[in-house]
Amino acid sequence: MSTNPSHTIPSLDRRGFIRNAALAGTALALNAAGTAASAAPVGKLRKAVYISMLSKLPEDARFKIARDLGFEGVEASTIEKPDEVEKLKAAAEQAGIVIHSIMNSNHWSNPLSSPDPAKVAEGMRGMETSLRNAKALGADTVLLVPAVVNETTPYGEAWERSQANIRKLIPLAEELKVVIAIEDVWNKFLLSPLEMARYIDEFNSPWVKAYFDVGNIVLFGYPEDWIRTLGKRIVKVHVKDFERKTSKFVPLREGSINWPVVRKALDEIGYSGWITAELSAGDEAYLRDVSARMDKIIAGE
Repeated sequence: MSTNPSHTIPSLDRRGFIRNAALAGTALALNAAGTAASAAPVGKLRKAVYISMLSKLPEDARFKIARDLGFEGVEASTIEKPDEVEKLKAAAEQAGIVIHSIMNSNHWSNPLSSPDPAKVAEGMRGMETSLRNAKALGADTVLLVPAVVNETTPYGEAWERSQANIRKLIPLAEELKVVIAIEDVWNKFLLSPLEMARYIDEFNSPWVKAYFDVGNIVLFGYPEDWIRTLGKRIVKVHVKDFERKTSKFVPLREGSINWPVVRKALDEIGYSGWITAELSAGDEAYLRDVSARMDKIIAGE
């Protein structure tokens, strides 16, 4: 250690010591607050519920109850009768709840990848109906399972055939200003985030995007990885939870999903929008619990 007087640490009087200590404490507090703020979720997420979850509630009050429980939106399924569309619209408006999306109803029984022209024709008709439902109800997306790979439909054919048919739907989607949102699901198709990104990009259209289901890919991947890879392609998000050890869907925040990491990933891609619970139906107490669990997910807990 140097003994040069010029290197001697200057002494502080008592007031100077207290003043400097206070300044240092303030700086540390500000830094801690800044760190906490930067870690907090910033993307605004809006809670919604799939309409079938409300099936155990009184039909004339289901939307009001959902709204009172904190759900701002509902995802409906395809409606075939025009008068039923108007009835649903009026009920939603009266309750002050948004119908933000339509889940196409016949993509499993009549997939756009089918080698049977009759099934494809019915699948196309169902999608056209769903797109028109969305327009009439003020929704901006239609969820589509694009293809099903099975014994009669090889993977390559599913890719080519489903893309060809979806391309035929894009002009209507553009006309109605409704996005065709491709969902990841257990259909033996689009088994990695890179593949799903490529599938969507090949349309080269703003009217074909991704509807990401957090729980559906846990069996063979990690939701946060899919979110970061799909990025801005994601327009809507489904939430459910899955336990890898038992291969079963479980209540939200009780499975294998690391929800704080998922929430962080959504922030990283700049996602702000709807997260929709797609779970089993239940009574008011059950739905209140689902709403509370979603609040914790939104808060990054």
